[in-house]
Amino acid sequence: MKKLFSVLVILCWLTLPAFSQGQQQQPGPGPGVLETMKIGYITQRLNLTPQEAEKFWPIYRQYSAEKRQAYAQYRNDNNEIGLEENLLNIKKKYSVEFVKAIPPPKINSFWRVEIDFNEFVRKEWQRRQQQQKRFPPPGR
Repeated sequence: MKKLFSVLVILCWLTLPAFSQGQQQQPGPGPGVLETMKIGYITQRLNLTPQEAEKFWPIYRQYSAEKRQAYAQYRNDNNEIGLEENLLNIKKKYSVEFVKAIPPPKINSFWRVEIDFNEFVRKEWQRRQQQQKRFPPPGR
């Protein structure tokens, strides 16, 4: 856990020089970088073996794609209850699918780890927004 935290801190620290060089405002790390960080975070926290990871990540990608579809549908119809129903059905479906890759205790931990990662990203985004308000990029 300390090693993962150190890596995340270093990644965040390395992005600061990009802001100090007077360039146009950068939107932050792209989805590929964030996805890579998420893979490392989940792998570390669940302590996945190479064999488990090899089976888990393809299933996770399907799960993630279905969640994105549920959110896209929500953006179209703004049906909050429908979104929650869809997300719950997706979780139920993939609880069974994940058993093919990892043991049930790790599946239970996975749901919490995913929430923790999303919370970490949200807090980091808020921190950067606050920092940007205090120190706006040159030319604004």
